[in-house]
Amino acid sequence: MSSDRPKDSAEGSSRSGGDHHHHQQQQVISQPAPLSRYESQKRRDWNTFGQYLKNQRPPVSLSQCNCNHVLDFLRYLDQFGKTKVHLHGCVFFGQPDPPAPCTCPLRQAWGSLDALIGRLRAAYEEHGGSSDTNPFGNGAIRVYLREVRECQAKARGIPYKKKKKKKNQIKPREDAKPSMQTA
Repeated sequence: MSSDRPKDSAEGSSRSGGDHHHHQQQQVISQPAPLSRYESQKRRDWNTFGQYLKNQRPPVSLSQCNCNHVLDFLRYLDQFGKTKVHLHGCVFFGQPDPPAPCTCPLRQAWGSLDALIGRLRAAYEEHGGSSDTNPFGNGAIRVYLREVRECQAKARGIPYKKKKKKKNQIKPREDAKPSMQTA
């Protein structure tokens, strides 16, 4: 039996081989489980927002952060967007599939912003913030996101219709006996 592996001088020693195997097992055990895609994105978003606050003049600490800082951050992110949002004066305003390119700006898509706020809201509380003071859960953020959604839907010619909630009303049956009867 020949082996393609070069022979080690300590190959026959049980101590050397055992220590190597034991060391590999310790490395596997001590490594944390890989983060899910959501957790990785949440961490990146949190770090990006923290960097944004540090870059403000003057820098803003997380304890000083409020919904206005969050709104400014969302507006800042628009410059990196990939969704074409036609302006009111554009000939393609309201057309879902424009036949030619135009000079209208690219923006962050509403769905991306909504998901981002959800991740940042969770990260804020995971980093010790109170749900009562969470700037990402502020009503002004919800209003901003609603306005972005409606504006983008109109600009792309895709009307957004809010789904009506179904009310589960229990109608009493005529043949049902009252529950408080005694027999």
